[in-house]
Amino acid sequence: MGREFDQLFDEWALTYDDTVDGKDEQYKEVFSKYEYILNTVARKAKGTVLEFGVGTGNLTKKLIEKGHRVVGIEPSKEMRTIAKQKIPSLDVYDGDFLLFPKIDESIQTIVSSYAFHHLTDEEKEKAFALYASLLQTGEKIVFADTMFENEEARNIIINWAKEKNYDRLVEDLQTEYYTYISILKDILIKNNFTVTFQQMNKFVWILEAIKK
Repeated sequence: MGREFDQLFDEWALTYDDTVDGKDEQYKEVFSKYEYILNTVARKAKGTVLEFGVGTGNLTKKLIEKGHRVVGIEPSKEMRTIAKQKIPSLDVYDGDFLLFPKIDESIQTIVSSYAFHHLTDEEKEKAFALYASLLQTGEKIVFADTMFENEEARNIIINWAKEKNYDRLVEDLQTEYYTYISILKDILIKNNFTVTFQQMNKFVWILEAIKK
């Protein structure tokens, strides 16, 4: 359920913000337009927001600045610590996309950035079915994440990374659970959502799914 990556994120916590700022050459394209991507997710949100994968709180800050009440879920202890340092008032809990504390308030939007790929396609399906049970008609899911149009598009990116000698990025692309837009679309339609996809950079798309 993505918790196999907890140690990685505990170790990455102190340098994560440097990475998203483009200081890691191998991941510069992954985080291209990072601020714009987060602002777009925050702009699409409405009402009280449940955020999965809070990380160091970068998206959370933008949501709060737009007036949203945010309930955060983050599996990494070190990431939670940094997020709380940035946003002392934040309610952020230990949990993941599938296992998290009971939320005792109505949620209108579920968001995440750069995290949903830590779930297998089977786990993604379980997650969307769960979120469908939490949301009412007109409420939404807004996720920004690396995904691909199809296998050919994924292979093109992997070959590009190999040509650049981006060994860590290549390993990442080959071992984590990056999926295809058609798979996500089918799962969401099955769970009574309408969905659109907006490409933000070479890697990242924003998925916006509205409950029917």
